[in-house]
Amino acid sequence: MTGTDGAAAHSGSGHVPVLLHRSAELLGPAIEVAGPGGGGAVFVDCTLGMGGHSEYFLERFGGLRVFGLDRDPQAIAAATRRLDRFGERFTAVHTRYDGIADALEDAGIAPHGGVDAILFDLGVSSLQLDEAGREFAYSADAPLDMRMDSTTELTAATVLNTYPPAGLRRILSSYGEERFAAKIASAIARRRETEPFETTRQLVELLYDVIPAASRRTGGHPGKRTFQALRIEVNGELDSLRAAIPAALDALAVGGRIAFMAYQSLEDRIVKRALTEKSRSRSPQDLPVELPGTGPEFRLVTRGAERAAEEEITENPRSAPVRLRCAQRIAGS
Repeated sequence: MTGTDGAAAHSGSGHVPVLLHRSAELLGPAIEVAGPGGGGAVFVDCTLGMGGHSEYFLERFGGLRVFGLDRDPQAIAAATRRLDRFGERFTAVHTRYDGIADALEDAGIAPHGGVDAILFDLGVSSLQLDEAGREFAYSADAPLDMRMDSTTELTAATVLNTYPPAGLRRILSSYGEERFAAKIASAIARRRETEPFETTRQLVELLYDVIPAASRRTGGHPGKRTFQALRIEVNGELDSLRAAIPAALDALAVGGRIAFMAYQSLEDRIVKRALTEKSRSRSPQDLPVELPGTGPEFRLVTRGAERAAEEEITENPRSAPVRLRCAQRIAGS
């Protein structure tokens, strides 16, 4: 998975945020209704990264107040430098996105109905993908780290060297959807008895040995699914997302909108399930009328999951796997 927040091209960073204009089109109506230029509106960028999306929203909506959340201290520092020119309109918060309620409360904003628009650009940021030494990609040899927050302790090397084979198999199967999970887990357990895993090269070499040649020819790079699984485990990504979605939905005011950009099926299924549930009536189906308080709280703005256009994929190949979903709060708070 190569999801990325990226950075605005006009800032000269060379990275382009995924679905930049489309995300603003979808969330813009909820921002503009607050006042001219989004005056008084609150936007939460739950995956700040290098600040590309936040920058675009701050420039497009001159009265908007933006809170950028990220677990990566390096991303917080880079985005803060980049967005310093917006002064008090931008606030960076070092937290996982499931900490949105506490972040809002600390800023004096109601964590229940106090936000107008929210964006999740899930996956790995360009900063993390492109920085040597953290190593999220399998294309270069580097220490087996994979931490999004370098202040935490668990690394990919620790997982590979200490988890029992059954635990490794579960991670590879559940988080990487790897059909050779059992073979890979057994091979890892054998190899680490004589040589602890320290670098990505060691892991990639093992995967080339274990995964049959026929599958390597048709299934993409043999490290893709294993690296995804390890990264999800190290960062607790799916648990964090499951906790973040209800907190984020609760934070939206009536009329507020939320958008999710997912880059792999595990994340997208979690998002789809949550949004579908919130957009359904809770009245018994055999009743002729809807009971008070049981109507849908949200309506789906996008029909299914939108994908990046071919033109954008050509310009920014990291947008190829993206699935975009958007919903609007229509009741409750």
